[in-house]
Amino acid sequence: MYDFITIGGTTRDISFFTDQGVLLNNDADILRQKLLAFESGAKIKVDKFYYSYGGGAANAAVCLANFGLRTACLAPVGDDKNGRLIIENLRARRVDTRLMDKIKNEESGSSFILIAPDGERIIFAQRAANTSLAINEKDISYLKKTKGIYIASLAGDWPGNLRKIFSVVGAKGPNVFWNPGTTQLLGGAEKIKMYLKKTTVLACNKDEALALVLNSEGYKNTDHEVLNKTENLIKIIHSFGPKIVVITLGTDGVVVFDGRKVYRHGILKEKKRVDTTGVGDIFNSSFAAGWTLLKGDIDKALHLSLQNAAAKVAHIGAQTSLIKI
Repeated sequence: MYDFITIGGTTRDISFFTDQGVLLNNDADILRQKLLAFESGAKIKVDKFYYSYGGGAANAAVCLANFGLRTACLAPVGDDKNGRLIIENLRARRVDTRLMDKIKNEESGSSFILIAPDGERIIFAQRAANTSLAINEKDISYLKKTKGIYIASLAGDWPGNLRKIFSVVGAKGPNVFWNPGTTQLLGGAEKIKMYLKKTTVLACNKDEALALVLNSEGYKNTDHEVLNKTENLIKIIHSFGPKIVVITLGTDGVVVFDGRKVYRHGILKEKKRVDTTGVGDIFNSSFAAGWTLLKGDIDKALHLSLQNAAAKVAHIGAQTSLIKI
């Protein structure tokens, strides 16, 4: 039996830094309030390229394994060099890869990540083999026996895969920790409500939370000032069914609601802020680990998550310099 099985995507990443962009405010668009712009036709100077690993399922798996939790990653890779490297990296980080699926004649997922001087990033992602994720009967047999399921962003036939994943979730578990991708959120609560009601912890950032609510029946014309207040936003999402809702706010910290109490925590002061790539995956999977290991203590789980997020943003890459037990 595993403590966790993570489900979603994996990538081979290339990151680079540049100080040539200009940050623009775009308050008129609630879903795109900040833009990073570059001069059209210009040649942009890049300081250095860095190669690393990413993808929601892989990042979460590495993070959970670091806490001593027996973890498997259920995700596809391509039949290429990057696919082999992704699997080797996971094995080296104590993640079980027997549920990984190698897709013939397909490239592995990859990301091209632009990092601004303040550590914020823009990700250009190629899904590639990640669109071929397919939960099979063998996978379901393992999902029935795991204690926890961590679902990251899903590509491809995500409705079919969600249906299979949640078919194993009942009153006695496993617990489900879900960080939905944009594709799942844009359909609104109606398309995923049957799964939200079986979700232990739903985690997303504020932009993702806004996308979910603004695409849900009854809230499409809600005043933006109302939704910009995170406490209003998180209570609406909780009404869709999850036991606990987590909304991360970047440098403004995090808000959690369990139906009874609203928890607010600011970020921990990091030694330096280099790269925020993957910080959401690390924060959310650290919360899953903390909530599990600390018997549902939300305050302690949040503190652990914030510690690991601070450790991550001080280094390049999503899986480096994380807390280990």
